[in-house]
Amino acid sequence: MMAGAILVQNTAWSGAKQAVDALKLAGLLSPSAIRTADPAALGAVIRPAGYFNLKTRRLKSLCEFLGRYDDDLARLFAQPKEILRAELLGVWGVGKETADSIVCYEAKQPLFVVDAYTRRLFHRLGWTDAKAGYDTLQDLVHGALPADADLFGQFHALIVHHAKAHCRSKPACPGCPLAARCRLAQGESL
Repeated sequence: MMAGAILVQNTAWSGAKQAVDALKLAGLLSPSAIRTADPAALGAVIRPAGYFNLKTRRLKSLCEFLGRYDDDLARLFAQPKEILRAELLGVWGVGKETADSIVCYEAKQPLFVVDAYTRRLFHRLGWTDAKAGYDTLQDLVHGALPADADLFGQFHALIVHHAKAHCRSKPACPGCPLAARCRLAQGESL
């Protein structure tokens, strides 16, 4: 499912899921199948995820990397999280959020995934500055919670759920369970 981490970049999960389903239907979910697929054909299959030409190259790049491990995810994921993350960050098209998603959700190692929802919520709650960087936000969570991949995954899922329901770019403050703690809901100008 590492393909999903690439396909969801800069798009909603619904489009990425359509692309993953299409890859499965086309028999293109394995790293070897993606490596050998015609780029134009692969792009057509993943079109629902958007940016399909770019994501085709990124998928192929990730699968070339996996080939160095003989497509053995257990061997790849057995590495310490710092080494695994560094290797993933060396793959063209894989940034911090994508690498950390793979480490947390796929390798089941404790790294919190920071995204736009996390940035928005933490800033509105007054926990961080609007310009706080990825590492600052990640360190905040790592310092506040026990290092547990399932806990980090659940916390991130709750942030995403809350942000989609209330803490949108145009907030829906009425009924928000965090309104009493939110600077924006309390009328502060952010």
